[in-house]
Amino acid sequence: MKLDFALLNAIVAVANAGGFREAARVTGTNPSRLSDAVRRAEQQLGVRLFNRTTRTVALTDAGKALMERLQPAMSEVDAALDAINRYRSTPSGTLRLNVPVSAARLVLPAIVPAFLAQYPDIQLEIVAESNVQDVFRDSCDAGIRYDECLEQDMVALPIGPRRQRFVAAASPHYLQQHGIPQHPRDLITHNCIRGRYASGVMPEWEFERDGETLRVQVNGALVVSVGAAMDLGVQAAIAGSGVIYLFEEWLCAPIERGELIPVLEPWWLSFNGPYLYYNSRRLIPAPLQAFIDFVRGQASYGYITR
Repeated sequence: MKLDFALLNAIVAVANAGGFREAARVTGTNPSRLSDAVRRAEQQLGVRLFNRTTRTVALTDAGKALMERLQPAMSEVDAALDAINRYRSTPSGTLRLNVPVSAARLVLPAIVPAFLAQYPDIQLEIVAESNVQDVFRDSCDAGIRYDECLEQDMVALPIGPRRQRFVAAASPHYLQQHGIPQHPRDLITHNCIRGRYASGVMPEWEFERDGETLRVQVNGALVVSVGAAMDLGVQAAIAGSGVIYLFEEWLCAPIERGELIPVLEPWWLSFNGPYLYYNSRRLIPAPLQAFIDFVRGQASYGYITR
């Protein structure tokens, strides 16, 4: 019994994504084409591979049995094709990175253009999320995170600035009306522009000074999604809506233009810069290896493994 390779790819994509719409998003095709491919595969095999409802798409027992054998085989095919890729003068293929929105805005712009210029045959896809969880979601090869705590067999390679900090600032008009906070606790009486993660968590504002750490639960009329809507928060702060506490790089330009005035500078929180995460046990695809080598070449960074 023979089955077209494209149909096998469609089966694997839908099974891994848990649905046609998500699989289409990950593979860059459309749901109806994937649905048609799976239907044709089922007709040729003479068995149903997926149980479909209006809300879910789940593997049948036959589908699970097929995937147990098919997934490793498809991985071997990918590995074989990538092995050939290493003999090219320049690597080619797709590299998918899962990153927080802050990294997409503040870290990658200084890296991506030069990387693409050096490796024109690599297609780079950035999946930017405000609620970052699994580095390997959406079939991503690696990810960027701000926490160096590693799971087993993971590697963390420093990428971008090694120290960053949060900056508190407000517009001259706001400070003239409401006064300048002298201590983080003063923010309790101020209108603060807060962020909420996709998980629903609204973090406290954390400050530090001379070894003392202080967390403040602020309040304010405006709440924006962390990452995705932070530019709106910045514009609201410039317009006088309240105090904002955000990455220094995000606020540099409006501060330099005098649109925002820094406050509480001795208390600004400093923290480690981001890391590029990847699995040391997985076969590293040629595009990812090229990106790793490029990042390492930018500075004499060490890297952490576990």
